[in-house]
Amino acid sequence: AKVQKTIYQKCVIAIFLDKLQDADFFPLVDVFLANNSCEVEVDILHESPCVLNQDCLVSLMRAISVRLRVVDLPDVAFTEDALRDLFQIGLDCQVFNLRSAEIRNLNMVGRFMHIHTLNLDFCTSLTSLQKDCFTCMPNLMRLSMCETRVANLWTTAAALSKLPSLAELRFQNCMCCKDTGPCPATFSEMASSRVYDGTVSGGSTKYFRTELPTIAGRDTFNMSGKSEVTRNLDQSDDSLTNFDMQRVTEEVEDTSQCQKIGFLELSSNALPVLHQQANLQIEVAFGELHVQGNYEARESTIKWNSADALITSKQYISHHPSPICFEKHYREFMIALLPRLGVLDNLPIGNLDRETALTVFSRHYEFLPYKRQYKESVVSVLQMRETGMSTMHRQKSSRLKQPSSHGKSQYSYSRSLCAAKLGSTAWPLLNPISDVSHITKERGQSLRPRQFEYHPSNSSLMAYGTLDGEVVVINHEKGNIVGYIPSSGAHNSILGLCWLKRYPSKLLAGSDNGSLRLYDINHALPRGGNSSHRSSSTVTFDDFEHLTSVHVNSADDQILTSGYSKKVAVYDICTGKRLQLFTDMHREPINVAKFSNHSPSIFVTSSFDHNVKMWDLRQKPVQPCYSASSSRGNVMVCFSPDDLYLLVSAVDNEVKQLLAVDGRLQTDFEIASTGSAHNYTRSYYINGRDYIISGSCDEPVIRICCAQTGRRLEDVYLEGKDSRGLMYVQSLRGDPFRDFHMAVLAANSRPSPKWEIIKVYSIVCSSSCC
Repeated sequence: AKVQKTIYQKCVIAIFLDKLQDADFFPLVDVFLANNSCEVEVDILHESPCVLNQDCLVSLMRAISVRLRVVDLPDVAFTEDALRDLFQIGLDCQVFNLRSAEIRNLNMVGRFMHIHTLNLDFCTSLTSLQKDCFTCMPNLMRLSMCETRVANLWTTAAALSKLPSLAELRFQNCMCCKDTGPCPATFSEMASSRVYDGTVSGGSTKYFRTELPTIAGRDTFNMSGKSEVTRNLDQSDDSLTNFDMQRVTEEVEDTSQCQKIGFLELSSNALPVLHQQANLQIEVAFGELHVQGNYEARESTIKWNSADALITSKQYISHHPSPICFEKHYREFMIALLPRLGVLDNLPIGNLDRETALTVFSRHYEFLPYKRQYKESVVSVLQMRETGMSTMHRQKSSRLKQPSSHGKSQYSYSRSLCAAKLGSTAWPLLNPISDVSHITKERGQSLRPRQFEYHPSNSSLMAYGTLDGEVVVINHEKGNIVGYIPSSGAHNSILGLCWLKRYPSKLLAGSDNGSLRLYDINHALPRGGNSSHRSSSTVTFDDFEHLTSVHVNSADDQILTSGYSKKVAVYDICTGKRLQLFTDMHREPINVAKFSNHSPSIFVTSSFDHNVKMWDLRQKPVQPCYSASSSRGNVMVCFSPDDLYLLVSAVDNEVKQLLAVDGRLQTDFEIASTGSAHNYTRSYYINGRDYIISGSCDEPVIRICCAQTGRRLEDVYLEGKDSRGLMYVQSLRGDPFRDFHMAVLAANSRPSPKWEIIKVYSIVCSSSCC
């Protein structure tokens, strides 16, 4: 180190862990603790498989402290406790390679003040990023997470936005690239390619790349200082750190105007093909690209910088993608919400990319609910409500407007509170409310929920039916059982539940064996009562074979049933007698039939024959009022609370909103399909009819979309606490009393089959807010 210092160089010591014995760690720790020389830098490397004493390794890294440069630990089997301790305390290295580590939830909350490169490739257990996982990494510039299981656009972007220096990001890589920087083949391809149908003017962005150092025959990340693109980003205006949604709305939401000025949508799904030739002169010198030329006359001029032309000319081949890369408009989403990012998936981000990303984002996503453009705190919204101020937020001023009664609806402040709550975090709370079933049955078995319904007038009550035919009424706010109705005999799953509106203590339950019963929860057994007792208030109806759905009309006098058949039956709710049985209403089984919310004679049926049909009991239902078709088999349908719309859900994420009056298409939510014919999708309204939630049985995600525009507001991913698997959506409902509150029936097959009801809501919540 002293010799190197005389020639103004630092000494680098490489410690190869696979060549050390456990006894070697202690003298190494003593040496580094005794010598505080900053002229020494240390690389800790791992070449071949070996068994490590993880406590000794952590002690060594602590002793080296700020002299630690590279920690290269691919394929090291860290224990969960060792990783948790390491992440909570932090590390002083500059490059950290944890490739192929067993990490499930990334929560690096310790101090990683010097790290500029982090490699988490092939951490196949990594499913999500925690809220504060990057808050102590102010200098992290390069991050790679190829072939992880990260999938949530919203939580991922929110976590990454806390990295002020992030310039290069990767969830998939170009086949020829080993680091996170722009592909080295791009400029050579650009120099030899021809670009069509536009003039190309060189941008001011420069990309500087250095040769990667090779350590013991292994390629690592670029460990040099800040690149030119990072320096350019650092010198940019600070306002770029905030996503200017007002500018998005004002400048690029009008797609016709975008077409006039010649914007092309360079999405992650397809690259544009340009036809008319142009004569171009391309020069690449010192990392800066200059392009000049003329093009055949046309109305618009397209300006390209070097990165834009590069993306057009290069055929990108994805390698080791994470699931997030398959989300629709993934690239545009990341570019729009991470304005300082310079390179994404080895493709540089140019000016046109940013403009296009803002256009695509404003067209397909909502930044905040109810068209809010700026995040507000719940406290400020409450202060404005108390003082009578307007909740409108000005772009360049935080001063409140004067009190005014104009332009404020009865929902103004409740919607502002919703937007403030939802915007406060991208990580909603997931609270299993069926855990009240920890009070087991006589043989030690737990209650297993199969269907559930919120109470229509009591905000604290919910009923759920079990796989064994029981009906349980719970207070989901307090987490206790209110009433318990045992199985009526043979254990059959409860598939249909419906509360009566005019008689709020009565609950209708239908089983898959065809039995249909009306219960009064005021006479329900206390928990642990005699299971052989039968309530005198129970009304039994004629069986309906293959039952899957029950529903009561708005007058509480008739019941509608359907099932895995072509039949629909109507029952008298007082006598239990079947009034009508309609056959062959569809060509395939009718999974769901629903009455309208306000007209007792109007109902709708959805069938696997791809059709949804509206019927009127006042006319003999030989011909429907109208029929609307889907491209796949329909799983369910429901009316909006005001009966203006129908929400239709077909197999594999085909979700549409129709006008209830005639079945015309109003909104197509354009949710990406999985290709599975067994991915049964269900959707419901929340916040009245303002938003919808949708989930499918082969996917662990709840999608929240604006009902009028179809724009995606947020995705919520489910993950079991007691297992390492994801939870899959079997059914879901919106809370009728609280905006953006919902519950989902989720199933998990690992390590053992488990069904539970999970309540989903914002972190800042109050039962009286919305």
